[in-house]
Amino acid sequence: MHAGIHRLIWNRLPRRARRSALFACTHLSAPKPDPDARPAEPVIVVGCLRSSTGLGQSARLCYQALSAGGVDVRGIDVSSLLMQPVDAPDFAFRDGRSCDGPGTLLVHVNAPLMPLVFLSLGRQIVGDKWIVGYWAWELPVIPPEWRFGVPYVHEIWVPSRFVAEAVAARVASVAIRTLPHPAACGERHPLAPSGQNRRPFTALVIFNMGSSMARKNPIAAIAAFQQAFGDRPDTRLIVKSANAGLFPEGERRLRAAAMGAQNVTFINRTMRPLELSQLYGETDCLLSLHRSEGFGLTVAEAMLHGVPTLSTDWSGTTDFVNTETGHPVAYRLVSARDPQDTYDDPDLLWAEADTAAAAGVLRQRRENPDGLGERARDHALRRFGADAYVAAVEGFLTPRKRAILAGAVS
Repeated sequence: MHAGIHRLIWNRLPRRARRSALFACTHLSAPKPDPDARPAEPVIVVGCLRSSTGLGQSARLCYQALSAGGVDVRGIDVSSLLMQPVDAPDFAFRDGRSCDGPGTLLVHVNAPLMPLVFLSLGRQIVGDKWIVGYWAWELPVIPPEWRFGVPYVHEIWVPSRFVAEAVAARVASVAIRTLPHPAACGERHPLAPSGQNRRPFTALVIFNMGSSMARKNPIAAIAAFQQAFGDRPDTRLIVKSANAGLFPEGERRLRAAAMGAQNVTFINRTMRPLELSQLYGETDCLLSLHRSEGFGLTVAEAMLHGVPTLSTDWSGTTDFVNTETGHPVAYRLVSARDPQDTYDDPDLLWAEADTAAAAGVLRQRRENPDGLGERARDHALRRFGADAYVAAVEGFLTPRKRAILAGAVS
């Protein structure tokens, strides 16, 4: 019922007004965390566990990594509450809604919506819990409205150095830790076959329209591909999107950019993990000429499948894409303008990839494929595996446990 009321009010207000009203009202009435809470098990992962969004994948990967590491982990899905599509309904988890008392809440919900989520959870679940907000943002500074989430967390974890700096620009009162997504904990990642004996040479673009088309910048990828190959029939670009209905104008712009080229294929639907793995298996390289990424899950996934990646050399992907693991693409900084309004802030900058440079790399990859995909996969398996993730979680929480216990003894 609460989610239905929220949806009704939300949809009837202008976007900026409805966001401000929601954040302010929920902040006044949501239960606050106990300042004396201690880190403990069970760890309850709260997030859009059954939505295919980036935040949903973040929560699922966290749950899978902790479970694989032997942690007592539970889950609470808030997809419907946050009006996200429930398009990953088969994800199985142990329900954490009955876990009253001590424990740790690891909340994969961005700061402004923390009060709404806590209202939904209720004081019985929130009380006595150590609260971690796992947050991601894609501009150099988080928005002012993120202040509403800070009183609800004991610590903030983020997936990249870029996000850590963006949060630190406005938050000084809470510890900020960098913890990359355990991307290797998803479905199996078979090594994509070499493209040397396959035709056509295939490049892939993957994005979700709900994540801002301007930010993901697939039109730049289309431009780079066409600069490299024109309409050559022995080459192919696959543009895989989801949730096109969230921005119909974006779909029109995409198709206009392709200019009817027969070697550009559009796919607009959500794929199950196995089907997505098969798509990576048909791919010679991934194009991610994004204007900004908080982390870059698609880039990490491609690397795990042994697919060489071309990625804008700015923001979150720079933590793991370099000349040894991929193709960093040069860029220039421009004002952040977003027709979908999520990232529309002309006072801040994001990157405009050099499509001519990307086109040159595409031609190089077609003519001279090498072992980059295998090297990228090896790096990604080490960096994004469950062992590394669980060790980092324990490294963050154990010193805090000791400090709290020492304080209690003294």
